[in-house]
Amino acid sequence: MDHTKPDGDSPDAIGVPRPPLRSGGAIPGLAGAPAFLMSAPEPSSIPVLIAAPHGGRLYPAALVERMRNPAYAALRLEDRYVDRLAHAVAANTGAALLMAQAPRAMIDLNRAADDVDWDMIAHRSGEGAPTPGPSASGRRARSGLGLIPRRLPGIGELWKRRHDRAELDARITHVHEPYHNALAGLLAELHERWGAALLIDLHSMPPLALRGAPAPEFVVGDRFGATCTGVVTAAAFAWFAENRRPAAHNRPYAGGYVLECHARPRSGLHALQLEIDRSSYLDARLAEPGAGFAGMVELLSGLVQRLAGEVAALGGGAAGQRWAEAAE
Repeated sequence: MDHTKPDGDSPDAIGVPRPPLRSGGAIPGLAGAPAFLMSAPEPSSIPVLIAAPHGGRLYPAALVERMRNPAYAALRLEDRYVDRLAHAVAANTGAALLMAQAPRAMIDLNRAADDVDWDMIAHRSGEGAPTPGPSASGRRARSGLGLIPRRLPGIGELWKRRHDRAELDARITHVHEPYHNALAGLLAELHERWGAALLIDLHSMPPLALRGAPAPEFVVGDRFGATCTGVVTAAAFAWFAENRRPAAHNRPYAGGYVLECHARPRSGLHALQLEIDRSSYLDARLAEPGAGFAGMVELLSGLVQRLAGEVAALGGGAAGQRWAEAAE
């Protein structure tokens, strides 16, 4: 398939220079560090946005000091180097890109702003001692993985002491809100040009162990059909099948707040969460890029191109028509 941009005189999307990365938000406690980076070719090459909300690795010293086991916990919380995968795939395909730099340990961008475990937040009244916060916690927070993660299996409690309410508010104001505003804006721009847009929310997962069945290398989540048309989801599974890469649908990961918040398939805004087995692209310690990294970039680039064609056809606008003509 020809990967030419829909504008007839544009160069091939594979390997074209990317626009400069733009920054947004701010990481509290780390002067001058943006909360996320983004880029979007103008005009857009394809109707796809790749986001990596759990790829951030910039840790303020005060955050690290508060963690009980910072090195191990951070490695477990991160979608390790998914931001690098996202950046490489976007460069190959012309997709728009949004990468978190703030770490998940600070604030989880795939959680609602009110999904807080209030037992881990201290409230100060004047100069007095901390007072309890609201008694109710969000549904994911109760599992230990809310807006600020509290505990992990095999590690237990992540923090030496409570977080102040002012810290929580700063993280929401400077990281969570601007990230989701940027995501919504990028999707709106794609939708305006193409008549439809697809968000691929890129994540990684530890290797899965399933009884009596091969473990999937990928899990495609669409909230059980609520966030993406079946045509696009089916195209994703067809791509993995053609490449003999086992993939599961919605189990054990169906998608989180990002999909719930931003997908409106009836209005042409589609969203998939894609989980990738970390052992497929990292080393044996699941800590650094491994021998499979380049192959994963190639596989995901092909997937994005396949899904872009489906979404462009759904949009039905002039840009989508030019895409279809260029692909023939």
